[in-house]
Amino acid sequence: MPVSHNFRGALFMMVSMVGFSTNDAIAKFCSESMNMAQVMLVRGVFAAILVVLLAWHRGALASPQLMLHPLVALRVVAEAAASVTFLVALANLPLSNVSAILQSLSLAVTMGAALVLNEHVGWRRWLAIAIGFGGVLIVVRPGSDGFSLYSLMALACVAFCAVRDLATRRIPEQVPSLMVSTATAFAMVTMGALLLQPMGGWTPMTGTSTGLLALGAVLVVIGYQFIIMSMRTGDISFIAPFRYTSLIWSIFLGFAVFSERPDMPMILGSIIIVGSGLYTLYRERLAARPRSALKNAGPAFEPEGI
Repeated sequence: MPVSHNFRGALFMMVSMVGFSTNDAIAKFCSESMNMAQVMLVRGVFAAILVVLLAWHRGALASPQLMLHPLVALRVVAEAAASVTFLVALANLPLSNVSAILQSLSLAVTMGAALVLNEHVGWRRWLAIAIGFGGVLIVVRPGSDGFSLYSLMALACVAFCAVRDLATRRIPEQVPSLMVSTATAFAMVTMGALLLQPMGGWTPMTGTSTGLLALGAVLVVIGYQFIIMSMRTGDISFIAPFRYTSLIWSIFLGFAVFSERPDMPMILGSIIIVGSGLYTLYRERLAARPRSALKNAGPAFEPEGI
């Protein structure tokens, strides 16, 4: 693979992380004036329109019966659950803390691939996984004054995302990715509508909040497309580490928009999580597995939102 392709793929990956991270900041900002079910519903409507138009344009909806495949259903349900837990955590925790916990998803997927799919994972990667989740505990801080039950929602999101990604690996290749995204988009709208009343009901929206959620939907779709482009452009072993730039953007946006200042446990835990993830990627590269678990660890280390 030419070096220029790898750098272009890395650039595409970083662009996708900007899109996803900015979308997260928009969702958190809008949660100050409405509940997260309404955020999910409104953003989901905009995202569904965009995804359906894109899928229709590319002919991905020619065989809608493929949406009934059990693994597609499992992926959609897991994504919906991940989105709910993610958004609830996002509304109540600093943006950087949620992002740091979500960086452990690659480790969770590697562990799930070993336990569920019987992929070989050597002792070095098992050690990296253990150390990485030790970093998560530093961020979460169970038993301390800084502990929040909403941190458990972020951890639940990691678990649901891991299920989503492992299910994605088993979906037949004849099922177009955009068809899966279409099913997911409608699931987000449905979940938002079902949770709207239990989470506080509808809040009248301003033109600004509506425009921001529409922008969030556009950013999610852009992020999703750019991550696909990055995977198709360069070597996954070179490109994958650039996913961690989402944490940098989350810290920056948390400071610039919400005046959040990461404390030392969050910084230390993040370094351990990212370091463990990078080492696991390095071991994956040495193993030279073209269909590794990390290649399928999800577009943004978080729910796609579509």
